[in-house]
Amino acid sequence: MNPLDNPFAPGAGAPPPALAGRQALLDQAALTLGRIRRGRSAKSLMIVGLRGVGKTVLLNRIQALAEDEGYLAELLEAPENKSLPALMAPALRALVLKLDRGERISQAARKAFRALRGFAGAIKLKYNDIEISLDGETEPGVADSGDLETDLADLLIAVGEAARDRDTAVALIIDELQYLSEVEMSALIVAVHKVSQKQLPVTLIGAGLPQLVGLSGRSKSYAERLFDFPRVGQLPAVDARRALSEPVEGEGVAFTDEALDEIVRVTEGYPYFLQEWGYHAWLAAKTSPITLSDVKAATPTAIERLDQSFFRVRFDRLTPIEKRYLRAMADLGPGPHRSGDIAARLGVKVTSTGPVRASLIGKGMIYSPGHGDTAFTVPLFDQFMRRAMPFQDQP
Repeated sequence: MNPLDNPFAPGAGAPPPALAGRQALLDQAALTLGRIRRGRSAKSLMIVGLRGVGKTVLLNRIQALAEDEGYLAELLEAPENKSLPALMAPALRALVLKLDRGERISQAARKAFRALRGFAGAIKLKYNDIEISLDGETEPGVADSGDLETDLADLLIAVGEAARDRDTAVALIIDELQYLSEVEMSALIVAVHKVSQKQLPVTLIGAGLPQLVGLSGRSKSYAERLFDFPRVGQLPAVDARRALSEPVEGEGVAFTDEALDEIVRVTEGYPYFLQEWGYHAWLAAKTSPITLSDVKAATPTAIERLDQSFFRVRFDRLTPIEKRYLRAMADLGPGPHRSGDIAARLGVKVTSTGPVRASLIGKGMIYSPGHGDTAFTVPLFDQFMRRAMPFQDQP
């Protein structure tokens, strides 16, 4: 069939043609945004899930919901090895500049900008990766102490007051929050708490890998009172089938039931993989309907594409010892696995594996779903590791 008409979109953060199975979460986000916009209290959201479940897609959709509700919304991604102040300062500058536009001068927005200048200047002494430079007056005693927890709260309060003055609201939407340090997460939680106490129109909506829940709890014990942590994962079979069938119906094409069952089976219902298999099944099919034979013909190509991109980009960041650790996990299956079992597979004492395990958690490759347990953050990564590192390469 014509590849130009292929509706599927296998790409990082690319919106799928049919966002199946996520409406309840979007409704929850819309309720949160609506209440905060109206000056009512509501828990913010921290979306939690493995790689490839569509967290970034959801954040993009939530940003659109916020803007429809009249918010000024900034979508950020917290990368590894970049501080929270360096991430947030440019976004807050953009927001404050938007708040200062209009026919009348906004004294609250000017105060927020002076607070941002003080914040950037003072915090640079501890975080030298801040590249933003803001010349001009500061607001003495506001966000200029050099203490991140105190200053970030002061700054968000000033931004919230400026938003209220302009009869609008601000949404900070941050992806990959698991890369923050405990100190940074603590500062972010305190800032949201202070803003909430003052009922200012500012909200934080974030997303991250499963370790985000533990990071938040360790940073501040009251995090669960400020945030809901909705989990997103595999789609139930009925929603996975919808994610495949609805896009092709718009092109006058159909899947056979057997073809849908096979794609759901091999992808285990993970949204990213559904897009990959749907895309290649379309290319393999000559005519409608797309059959089981078409899906089976497409599977080697889909796996090769994943191996070369989705999996390989993560594999290539690993050290040799990290690769051996993950290969030992893969030998045990998809997981989760006990740390002692992984160590036994490696032929070492469990105490010696602590540093490499911690390093892999820091890189977002594994997480601990329970005390002493370890699991992959990337679905189907055990299968990839067995393909990438043949048995003879193992210790």
